Amino acid sequence: MKRRSRGKHEGVLTDRAIRRARAEGELLVEPFEPALIRPAAISLRLGAEAFGLHTVGPVDIADRATYPDLVAKDADVEGRFVVEPGELVLAPTWERIGLSGNLAGLVDGTSDYARLGISVVLCGQVSPGFGYTSGAVLTLEIVNHLSHSVLLYPGTRICNLMLFATTGSELPYGAMPHNYSSDHAVVASRLADHVRQH
Repeated sequence: MKRRSRGKHEGVLTDRAIRRARAEGELLVEPFEPALIRPAAISLRLGAEAFGLHTVGPVDIADRATYPDLVAKDADVEGRFVVEPGELVLAPTWERIGLSGNLAGLVDGTSDYARLGISVVLCGQVSPGFGYTSGAVLTLEIVNHLSHSVLLYPGTRICNLMLFATTGSELPYGAMPHNYSSDHAVVASRLADHVRQH
């Protein structure tokens, strides 16, 4: 990815600036669908996998052995994922994302899902340098707040990535220890590695 000069973009990137950032190599989105670019964000789609979390006892954040198991959810005969009432599901985005050190992002669920009682959340922040070399998926946390099952369709729009210009980062996210910057699938939490450092 190419580096750009400071001041080329300011604040939130709008549709024109998003297209320009991608053309100049500042933003990687693979696969790319032009119709997903919105006035001030780019939409991302639900990936082809989903995982439930299964615990067998208390979780000690410093002990990876106590962490929940990621249990793959099988799609139904129509290719949909079933999310039960109150269930929390982890799923990757369909797209792999890469940001140069000059960009940062915020991810949020869409109001379409919120109006159905479905939360699509995660940490939210996408740091400068995330997925910079080859792109990485974002892991979404999906919660069904309804009293009945919800059927989700892989490949459908599920969240928005808003992009911001930055002044550049001395330590991009991909250079930080125990990061998720090269993940092409949902992986278990690496929190234990950070806790041990303190």
